[in-house]
Amino acid sequence: MSKFIEANEKIANGVVEGYKKLEDGVVNGYKKIENGVVDGYKKIEDKFVDKFLTRENETVDDAKKRIAKQNSGK
Repeated sequence: MSKFIEANEKIANGVVEGYKKLEDGVVNGYKKIENGVVDGYKKIEDKFVDKFLTRENETVDDAKKRIAKQNSGK
């Protein structure tokens, strides 16, 4: 009976290891996609702020801070 238990444990360990590898792959893939989307959004946001919301000699970061301050006062 102990051979059966040992074989069963090996199978269980193999399944768990396979599941963990699969889970890690899916999570890492999702994180890469998420980071790509967020980075793309930030680039678009910065270009929009630069084109339409900055004042003369104002940086994008300064414009974002000014707008955030204006919005927090409402």
